Amino acid sequence: MDGEWRVEGFAEVRALGAGAQGRVVLARHEASGTPVAIKYLAARADEADRERLRHEARMLGQANSPHVARLFRLVEGPDTAAIIMEAVDGVSLKDVLERHGALGPEAALTVLKGSLLGLAAAHAVGVVHRDYKPANVVVPADGRSRLVDFGIAAPAGEEAGGAGTPYYMAPEQWSRHVATPASDVYAATCVFVECVTGRRPYAGGRAELMRAHLAGDVPVADVPEALRPLVLRGMATEPADRPAGAAAFVDDLERDARAAYGADWEARGGTDLAASAVALAALFPLAALLVPGAAGTAGAAGAGTATASTAGKIAGMSAVKAFLGSGAGMSAVAVGTAAVVGAGAFAVQQGTKDGPAPRPSATVRVAADVADVRPCVTEAPGGTGTPSGGPAKVTLPAQVKLPKNAAVYRSGQGLLIGPAGARCEGSMGANGGSSTIGDFGTAQVTQVWQGSIGGVRSQLCEYFPDSAQARRERAQGNECTSILGNWEPLETGVPGVQAMITRGPGTDDLPPSPAVKAEVAVLTPQGTASPISCVAPAANAGICKSALVYWYIQALGDAKPAAADLDRAAERIAGYVDATRI
Repeated sequence: MDGEWRVEGFAEVRALGAGAQGRVVLARHEASGTPVAIKYLAARADEADRERLRHEARMLGQANSPHVARLFRLVEGPDTAAIIMEAVDGVSLKDVLERHGALGPEAALTVLKGSLLGLAAAHAVGVVHRDYKPANVVVPADGRSRLVDFGIAAPAGEEAGGAGTPYYMAPEQWSRHVATPASDVYAATCVFVECVTGRRPYAGGRAELMRAHLAGDVPVADVPEALRPLVLRGMATEPADRPAGAAAFVDDLERDARAAYGADWEARGGTDLAASAVALAALFPLAALLVPGAAGTAGAAGAGTATASTAGKIAGMSAVKAFLGSGAGMSAVAVGTAAVVGAGAFAVQQGTKDGPAPRPSATVRVAADVADVRPCVTEAPGGTGTPSGGPAKVTLPAQVKLPKNAAVYRSGQGLLIGPAGARCEGSMGANGGSSTIGDFGTAQVTQVWQGSIGGVRSQLCEYFPDSAQARRERAQGNECTSILGNWEPLETGVPGVQAMITRGPGTDDLPPSPAVKAEVAVLTPQGTASPISCVAPAANAGICKSALVYWYIQALGDAKPAAADLDRAAERIAGYVDATRI
């Protein structure tokens, strides 16, 4: 809108919606082209309004998960403010339910699991969302739900104050007791009931809803029988009778889902949910970036403008529900300083009427490195040689930070990062092979592949013993076990593709302390595990981080996860490598 303050460095594509608090726009970062959503307060917003937005940024910034919309920046302008966040390209769960009615049990469980993982990230840093509802869950085309709008989120243990949406509020929110992670578990279970039955758990006016949530029977009559215990636990009247938080509830969900629908329930549920979301693709916010003229005024009529008009009508639909919130304020963030949020920070910038407009950092995404590709000497049955073909230079993904003492090598299975100037050696046979770069003195990177049925099974069972593929092997009478004592899952953002990170078996193969050691493996739907390991002195941990992240991205193959998902995976891998230091 003319005359309104805008954050410099971002070109507005079009409005996503507006409300009493302000407006939300889809914008493109001019330097990088990255699409973002910007939530602006109304002009001349008072201090209480600005404080609410600062509060929302603080709460959102603490939740680091692929299932939570990512905060980029809070910017303060003349008598107003804005937050810049990830543009989640999907449709709200509210719209999905309005269009399709009840979802199948597996799709409903998939929605619940994704949202619970987002809540778990918030709970892990002491944040309670307090307003979990279908309008605050976005379903992208990949079927993996994302949690948005932390406008009334609060630190765990703070008085709930009755805030929330009446259809989904936990009993303790009605009675104004403290907000706890169990309150979010209750709300998520209410939404699950709505997903699987097509109706909210309780109906009526505010007084009727209050009585039902405080003293009514948990409505499980129309819930599939196998899932009723899950609902009864999640909607227990007393918080102490529910799972303590979202992470614990995810464990319950996965156990019940496997028992009721088999090991592949999530793959089927994700496919069904993605189909429901894609059917509403005209409502996806980023459609405006793909349709010429979609940035224009909604409803523009005329011959040959039907497609642009359709995209323009997104304004006021699901996107505004995803990004407009409200709520009481918290302690102020000092203007002009960096406010620490969990393990990171977000910038708070100040603009004035007379001074320069607020200026965000130069780019939302860091420019990628271009590296020379060096050959890896490989021994094969026919003799020794180097892999033929391939580029002499490669542009690394933006998530890969190549240390000065690292280089890219071409092996028989792909591109590997290892210590610069080191010897890269490989072996290749009919049924397997490996590539190794460097040694313990600098860093040693090893990638092993298997080609035989037994070898593929061995890697699958070692790294993914709980996968559907491994369970099928055991069902067929094949031995399928793992000796890994510790591992953590990595969210890939790709349905049907799993990943994990581990220290590996034992710590006797380490350089002198301090040192780091980590392995990453990616499981494709075909059952191939594709592991890579790195061991290095702690001073060279950066080599391991870049090596593991680069291989992880390559192992995803033709899958196209969102950049934000890759960012989070890279951060997770880097953090894990640092945590292995001994």
